[in-house]
Parts: sequence; C-alpha cells; structure tokens
Amino acid sequence: MKLLAVAVLSVALTPAAQAQDFAGTARAVDGDTVVVGERRVRVFGIDAPEYRQTCKVGWSNWSCGADAATAMRAMVDGRQLSCTPVDRDVYGRTVATCRAGSTDVAAAMLAKGLAIALDNAPGDYAALAGQSKSRQAGIWASEFETPAAYRAAHPRSDAVPAAPARAVPAAGRAPGTAAAFAYRNCAQARAAGAAPIRAGQPGYGPHLDRDGDGIACEPYRGR
Repeated sequence: MKLLAVAVLSVALTPAAQAQDFAGTARAVDGDTVVVGERRVRVFGIDAPEYRQTCKVGWSNWSCGADAATAMRAMVDGRQLSCTPVDRDVYGRTVATCRAGSTDVAAAMLAKGLAIALDNAPGDYAALAGQSKSRQAGIWASEFETPAAYRAAHPRSDAVPAAPARAVPAAGRAPGTAAAFAYRNCAQARAAGAAPIRAGQPGYGPHLDRDGDGIACEPYRGR
C-alpha cells in the first residue's frame, strides 16, 4: 500500500513527464512564443526581448524585440515543428523544447544573440548564450533590460501586434522587391544574425541592396 502511494504521488508531481510529444505547422508570436497547430507554446529555456522592447545601441534605440520576433518567424513560420512538453506556465501555455527539422529553435535564438538563457535552461543553452555574449552578437552588442525586468515595468508589454504576412518569393519576382518587414540598415541585420538577406526574405529592402543583385547586406569584400 505504501509503495502504491509513492507511485501515485510521483505521477501527480510530474505531469509534464507524462505528456506526449506533439507536432504541427507553426507560426511565431514573438521571440520565444510560437503556435504549433492550435497550441500556444512558450519555448523552454530562453527569454527573448518583448515585442515592443528596445535596446540601446550607441545613441539610438534598436527594436530588438521586434527583430527577435522576425528571426523566430523566419525560422518557424509555415514549417513543421516537433515539440516535447516540459511544463506549463502561469498563463496556461505549454512550455516545450521545439525543433524545426534538426534545428533546436531555442538554441538558434541563443546563437543569434536574440535571447537570454533562463536559470532552468540546460547547460548547453547557457554555453551558447555565453558565446554570443563574448562575440557581442545581437542584444549583447547593446544595452538592454532583461525581458523580465521590462515586463515588470511594462505590464501590458505582451500585447503583440498582428504579425505581418511572411514574404514568400514568388516565381518571377524581380530582385529589389521589398518584403513586409525591412531592417533599417545592414548593421541592424547583422546584429540580428539575418545577413545576408535575399529578395523576398523577411528583413530585405532595396535600400539594403546597394548593387541591386537581389542579395542585401552581403559580406564585405576587400578591394
């Protein structure tokens, strides 16, 4: 009887461990939240800047939250995501690790420098965040509040505008056609880990494509 009680208690304390993996076509809500099928999912182990959050680069404000959302959209929108539940948050969302093919989306956001690793994140996530910080990728090249501090100061910061339709290159689309979202400059695109950007991809704009070849923010070439 005692053994049975222990077994029942163990099951009650670990509901996430009993949950089944799930998959579905995804779309991003922001830099750390996605919708998989019809399920809203908080990506486990990371915290990305809130959509309306800005980071300070020199004397300018950079829309780091919007760019984090754009990076997540470019990675997951319209793709099949496979997720493993870990927990459920205070808002009732499933907290899960998710992959787009072989890509761990949380790890990818950390590698781009567009999220911080949470205290409960796996060690390899913390290592990725440390590497991005060392090379000053993404938000690490700026002054920024932690997303948690920003949320505390801006209680309504989770209100995210409707995402623009993801630009999908159409047959015969002419180079130089702008996508729904465009980076202000190539420095911003490189900080977001998005460069180079081809015509039709999120973040592309003709003003970034100086030579008009349909590829913006290409690597610098020596003379």
